[in-house]
Amino acid sequence: MKRFLLLLTLAVAAPQAMADDDISKVNGSIQTTAGASYRDLETVNGSIQLASGVNARSVSTVNGSIRTDENVTARNIETVNGGIRAGRNLVLSSGLETVNGSIFVDRGSRISGDVTTVNGGIGLVATQLDGDIETVNGDITVGVDSVVRGGIKVERPSFGISFKAPRKPRIIIGPNAVVEGALQFERDVVLYVHDSARIGPVTGATVQHFSSETAPAN
Repeated sequence: MKRFLLLLTLAVAAPQAMADDDISKVNGSIQTTAGASYRDLETVNGSIQLASGVNARSVSTVNGSIRTDENVTARNIETVNGGIRAGRNLVLSSGLETVNGSIFVDRGSRISGDVTTVNGGIGLVATQLDGDIETVNGDITVGVDSVVRGGIKVERPSFGISFKAPRKPRIIIGPNAVVEGALQFERDVVLYVHDSARIGPVTGATVQHFSSETAPAN
């Protein structure tokens, strides 16, 4: 998260837009114009909305959500405290990242990097991901017709003494979905894999197969 400390420093030093196609703020949301091109879209306290057909370079905030309409192209999308919700046909040359928030990517999207979060669910629908999926405390759904060229990793959480058993994340590999890489689980999870799906080697979990359109409820 060194990038977000740099963002905060730059935003305080230069709270105004650096150029016509850059937007940099400390406080306030960022709205974009459909079909427009930008370089960096950055704010500290505020959400970011990418309108249909927007082309941007870096898109990031610290405290706020990021949403994209259809047919958005960017290098990377990042937030710390907030969710990321991507519309159809998102194209990213890097990846998606948040710490506290969920990530959802809709149909027809292509992501060249990783999709990562710490506390929040991750969901892909008919999406091609060239990198990995990583989380600590979130559920993961590799939905219908999605292809993950990398693997899936759920890391062991770091926490103190607790008298309550932690909730087990649900990992679902849906109909006709593919995960080519390894599925590694450093903590207890519930892993459901559809009969029509294909996955790589699994460590740390037992596969439970299902044939219905949706995975069984816990």
